[in-house]
Amino acid sequence: MEIRPYQDFDYVEIADLFHNAVHSIDNAVYSKEELEAWAPTPTDYIFWKERLEIKKPFVALEGNIVVGFIELESNGHIDCLYVHKDHQGLGIATELMQYLINEARLRGISKLHVEASKIARPLFEKHGFNLQKTNIVKLREQTLINYSMSTALQSLQV
Repeated sequence: MEIRPYQDFDYVEIADLFHNAVHSIDNAVYSKEELEAWAPTPTDYIFWKERLEIKKPFVALEGNIVVGFIELESNGHIDCLYVHKDHQGLGIATELMQYLINEARLRGISKLHVEASKIARPLFEKHGFNLQKTNIVKLREQTLINYSMSTALQSLQV
């Protein structure tokens, strides 16, 4: 697997990966309606192109296939971490996290924070993030739960 910076031709694959990863979550965790509110079927790829040109995620590749991505903002916020539904459980999210932590250190970022889904919370806990609060998010007429989590970079081992 290779991790590299976002390139402008990645946007369709990333938009589709995001949608498919979210919709592969078990309906016992989030309902179908909640999943559709969270990740509507992508029809506006230009929105994704513009968004990703700003966010500039790190992209995980297997061959020429995008299998995951993670976003690091200048203030230490992790906006997205998603792995292709057919590549989950293979350590890709962990490798993306380790890459992001190293990049954050290089950029002089001292603290990372994220709003983690029910599914992602254990991964962030594994990487030393602590729960700050539970959030109730209204999105497209649905109510979703996520978790504000953070960690100081000096306390993390990579």
